[in-house]
Amino acid sequence: MSYTKLLNRNHSSINQSIALIDCNNFYASCERIFNPKLIGKPIVVLSNNDGCIIARSKEAKKLGIKMGEPYFKAKNIIEKNDVKVFSSNYSLYGDISQRVMETLSSFSSEVEIYSIDEAFLGLNGFENYELNTYCRHIRQTIKKWVGIPVSIGVGSTKTLSKIANHLAKQKSDYKGVCILQNKIEIKRGLESTSIEDVWGIGRRLSIFLKKYNINTAYHFSQMDRGWIRKNMGVVGEKTYLELSGVSCLDLDLVPSDKKSCCVSRSFSSPIEKLFDLEESISTYGSKVSEKIREEGLVAESMNVFVLTNHFNRRERQYSNSIKLNLPFPTNNSIKIVKRALEGIRKIYRPGYRYKKAGIILSGLSRHNTTKGLLDYDRDISDKMMQTIDTINSRYGSSTLKIASEGIEKAWKMKRENVSPCYTTRFEELARVKS
Repeated sequence: MSYTKLLNRNHSSINQSIALIDCNNFYASCERIFNPKLIGKPIVVLSNNDGCIIARSKEAKKLGIKMGEPYFKAKNIIEKNDVKVFSSNYSLYGDISQRVMETLSSFSSEVEIYSIDEAFLGLNGFENYELNTYCRHIRQTIKKWVGIPVSIGVGSTKTLSKIANHLAKQKSDYKGVCILQNKIEIKRGLESTSIEDVWGIGRRLSIFLKKYNINTAYHFSQMDRGWIRKNMGVVGEKTYLELSGVSCLDLDLVPSDKKSCCVSRSFSSPIEKLFDLEESISTYGSKVSEKIREEGLVAESMNVFVLTNHFNRRERQYSNSIKLNLPFPTNNSIKIVKRALEGIRKIYRPGYRYKKAGIILSGLSRHNTTKGLLDYDRDISDKMMQTIDTINSRYGSSTLKIASEGIEKAWKMKRENVSPCYTTRFEELARVKS
């Protein structure tokens, strides 16, 4: 349907329910699954190298701990209030997320995974009371099967479901489920939503709108549509229509393929030797190759980059990158790592203290199944990678790896408070004593 036709649709043509399921304080909730003693306790999760706070439980938020705040700045509050601190454990969080999404797929054939802890569901054909009961059943099932608490917001558009979800989290009266369907409920919900909390508005636009006394989502929905288009363009007009119940954002049931894929890390401490850089680039090359294999993609080229700590003005600064073409599109870890090592050797310069390195695979496309001259070599490559992935999936990440990745890895990320990978490593499975 063209955009012009979309804008001219009558409101009465809209007859759908879109639910947004959002995991509550997701990283903190993941840490609580296998450690129930943490329930009700303040928790923070740190970024790579234990640098900044990237997740907080509601108890930690109440203490005034800020999102994105450097760990050392919040250390006094954390120690004074016995806040539990965890290094980020993305293996655990990713696996728990997959379990949540698989559970959601049993409730609807229309699922759009929006982020690691959010998904939209198409829920059409329900009466209001039936929808409420169904959503509470979804919520209870996820808590029972996975152990993650979720909030659910339902509206006739994605933007309304976002607002409903926000209300379900903020207001205890909703008990985790908010449905905005009739005009009275929608008006009340829009009136209690600040303009900066509307999906698609953000901080910069909210400052502009407040100059015109547009302080809530309801104020925005009552504005002249022509004024909004003139001052905010098509994107602003779509937000306006979505708040009015006209769906402009369809469910993305088949996500488009990535165009690039990056793996990069900051080192726990600066490194100077080429050998250490080679180990890190080999590790990142294996990891990024594994990522695109999971999605059935191959890469045509890559960028390898390094940089020093530009915040440390007392040291000499250097950063560089190099683009490398692959002989043919591939997702073979060995071929990608070999090419990446050629690149790091070209851009390495002695005498610098490197803080970060990484690889970006580009020109991603679907793995070509058409037979050609290199069939035999490609079949061997595919079988080898499949075997490696199967073993690593079963026995733990890096059970099989390329020798150049190293063993001790003195440069690896600082993760002093990382929890076990309860669901992805046999040696870290939770033990139950009878």
